[in-house]
Amino acid sequence: MKKKVLFVAALFIGATAFAQDGLTSKKGEAFLPEAGDFALGFDGAPFVNYFGNLANGTSGNSLSFNNMYNTFYGKMFKDENTAYRGMVRIGMSSSSSDAYSGGTNGDSLLTTTKTSNGFTFIVGAGLEKRRGAGRLQGVYGAQLMFGMIGATSTTMEYEEVIDATNPIVSRLLENNPGSTMTFGLNGFAGVEYFILPKFSLGAEVNWGLGYNSTGEGEVITE
Repeated sequence: MKKKVLFVAALFIGATAFAQDGLTSKKGEAFLPEAGDFALGFDGAPFVNYFGNLANGTSGNSLSFNNMYNTFYGKMFKDENTAYRGMVRIGMSSSSSDAYSGGTNGDSLLTTTKTSNGFTFIVGAGLEKRRGAGRLQGVYGAQLMFGMIGATSTTMEYEEVIDATNPIVSRLLENNPGSTMTFGLNGFAGVEYFILPKFSLGAEVNWGLGYNSTGEGEVITE
């Protein structure tokens, strides 16, 4: 049996691609997994949201290099119905905006620039079981997850100066909330359908318990 490593996509948990004797296409290509197979996939929800929002003038469309997240996973099949799986979730956000106001004498426009950045990094490992008939397969199992969620930090830059003629009491320069360490145990259940040999789409629901610990933050004003 030749082991295969395959790249695939999914609607939520990801897509999988495998080989197995038994269920085959008209060309003799196998659909389902067997012992020793590997699979690689990613969460396709951000892409589905992006293209879906094209119909409403991109309202709520968050897919960009400045505001991006995704979950990637891998599986190794112990047998046709059991797989060890690992995952990594990576999230990044970045935004910058300018606000304009009248100058001290009302004769010029002064700029206030607000910059925000955040990140998420979570890893997990677990066990997956599957049952089904034909191309439609039900999946369920559990996984441990651990990671770091960086709260969104904000930096403010002002053209307007503070002096005797413009006595501002206080204004924000930086807001750096503490990052959160997270640990959890999740159960999951879903379905996977092989639309082509060695290619499937799936949907999955996760539920679990978690523990979060948030560190101290810092606020700087002038």
